[in-house]
Amino acid sequence: MSLFQKSATAALVAVIVLICVGAIVRVSGAGMGCPDWPRCWGRLVPPTKVEQVDLSKLDFKKFQKAAARYGRDPSTVTPEHILENFNVVHTWTEFLNRLTSLPVGFFSMTTLVLAMLRERRRPLVPVAAFASVILVGVNAWMGAQVVSSDLKPGVLTVHMALAMLVVIPMTFSAWRGSERPWIIAGDDAFRSRMRWIVGVLLVLIFVEGVLGTRIREMNTHLAKTHVGLGRAEWIAVLEHSWDYLIHRSFSWLILATAAFAWWRSRQVGRPGRAATGVLAAVLGQMVLGLIMARVEIHPAIQVAHLGLSAILLALTMLWFCGTFRPSARA
Repeated sequence: MSLFQKSATAALVAVIVLICVGAIVRVSGAGMGCPDWPRCWGRLVPPTKVEQVDLSKLDFKKFQKAAARYGRDPSTVTPEHILENFNVVHTWTEFLNRLTSLPVGFFSMTTLVLAMLRERRRPLVPVAAFASVILVGVNAWMGAQVVSSDLKPGVLTVHMALAMLVVIPMTFSAWRGSERPWIIAGDDAFRSRMRWIVGVLLVLIFVEGVLGTRIREMNTHLAKTHVGLGRAEWIAVLEHSWDYLIHRSFSWLILATAAFAWWRSRQVGRPGRAATGVLAAVLGQMVLGLIMARVEIHPAIQVAHLGLSAILLALTMLWFCGTFRPSARA
């Protein structure tokens, strides 16, 4: 494995870890654990108790402008209001989430530098590395908007969609970093047919991921508005939403497409690790979804569901890449 491929793979793993940690932040309600960005409570290292909070280090005018920009009453943004929301567990959960983003930035930048220095003969590689850096930068900015908007639903959806989107160019970079990239079995005609099937599957999985982000936003809203309602009872409320019903039905379409693609791959021999991994991940997602739909929307299951969706997207993108036979200059 070349140095470039190691860096690209590290960047991909770092993004998947960040998505998992971000899921922990979401389900724990720690999204506003740090009311400011990029600092946390005006400090490089956040406080461990409320007595350590120095309100003079917080820019309340900035908070009020952000509130007005996102349609909230600026007068509600007061030192007392900010301070009463201090929760040391939420603060450090969000802070660790921000720390987890540092390896993503480091490895994505390293991958871009190595691509420009060592992979210029394959122009698609620097393009993918550059796209990864741009998406990481834009999503870092979106992270600031999430804080400024006080977790506004639409902003959260875009933030998570961008996090999932960056998996695609990073997976391509890790795949193409090899001198002899892996390709699926079969002739060129078969690979061309599989490209369409796996390509459709890739789009379906990404769309399902975005829909899932919307459902998680609804769960967060339920936690705030239905305080006395248990998580096992949330489903009864969600079933009145078209977003949830579409998300649930969409999963069966993904299962059917993944199973068909795996069956087609089996016709030319062993399906391969990517194909088997995708089908296994889809089945795993179905099991986790059924647990949440029939038992309880448990926080641990939510985190596993989102983390596995990122892994599934990476595996499907790898499978899609394997339908190409790249030239030396691709």
